[in-house]
Amino acid sequence: MSTIDETEVFQQCSSASCHLILRKTKGDFLIAEATAVSNTARGYPRTPDLWTKEQVEAWKPIVDAVHAKGGIFFCQLWHSKGQARFSCTDKPLTSQIRSNGTDVAQFAPPRRLRTYEIPQTVNDFRLATRNAIEAG
Repeated sequence: MSTIDETEVFQQCSSASCHLILRKTKGDFLIAEATAVSNTARGYPRTPDLWTKEQVEAWKPIVDAVHAKGGIFFCQLWHSKGQARFSCTDKPLTSQIRSNGTDVAQFAPPRRLRTYEIPQTVNDFRLATRNAIEAG
């Protein structure tokens, strides 16, 4: 099983499809981690998205190429606590060293999701799920 960290994808290859296809071996089960379900769900820069038709169309050639090589593609949908505006807690996030080993990532404090916002968040997951199915 291969796990794909999308930050790594964009750092190592100018084309996500290039990177995913090159890593693919016959019969692999590939997981695209941390795919945001909405703009409010994005936790970090350069993570993949799946809430617009344009994003669905961008995923299709990647998924098709993996399927063409006999692989299975799984898209992990998420609502991140990283830099997302909402969380299940009001606790501040600790600073983290970025992948370059020197820069420190600072995070704005999240706020708890309000009860009236829950239906929209559920709908964001519903839409992203349909989009993932449409993408392949």
